[in-house]
Amino acid sequence: MTGTSAPPADPALAFPFIGGRPCLDFVATLGRRHASAPLERLPDPAALARWFTEAELAADGEPVRVTARDLTGARDLREALYRLVRTSMAGQAPEPADVELINEAAARPDLAPQLGPVRWTARQPARAALATVTRDAVLLVRGPLLERVKECENPDCSLLFLDDSQARRRRWCSMDRCGNLAKVAGYRSRSRGVPAR
Repeated sequence: MTGTSAPPADPALAFPFIGGRPCLDFVATLGRRHASAPLERLPDPAALARWFTEAELAADGEPVRVTARDLTGARDLREALYRLVRTSMAGQAPEPADVELINEAAARPDLAPQLGPVRWTARQPARAALATVTRDAVLLVRGPLLERVKECENPDCSLLFLDDSQARRRRWCSMDRCGNLAKVAGYRSRSRGVPAR
């Protein structure tokens, strides 16, 4: 078992918290889903413990203790949640195996909110945090906000996000990430097309 680890040396392994919902931030722990080699941001139990802390889902204000088995279960759940959101966005029914896994996780005791300096409490903090994330996903896909979930238009990115813009025309997971890259690429493309004087 392990507690939290230091932030990753590779900035690409930093957790993006730009989805607008805990479940979307959780599925973002696997990046570049469309690439031949996706980016695993949960390579070990310490990384999952760090995600719980950074997502503010650590119970009792303490680092969550995570086992290798917890990590395997969390990754399986993450992928089931991703498929649930994607199929729901497409108006399709989720796979029965995913429904079973998600319902099982959502039925576990989740984090109990607390007043005072400790935000959450739980008997099994790792499982409770995952139950909280899973319930968030179920509520999202069964509610009116599903139609506002989008995938970033950057072909090298696969992050899902809740479009909370007033016009509902957001195209990028974040202007600081993919939106800025698109603007720079567009500028360079236009600059190359301008004849030299």
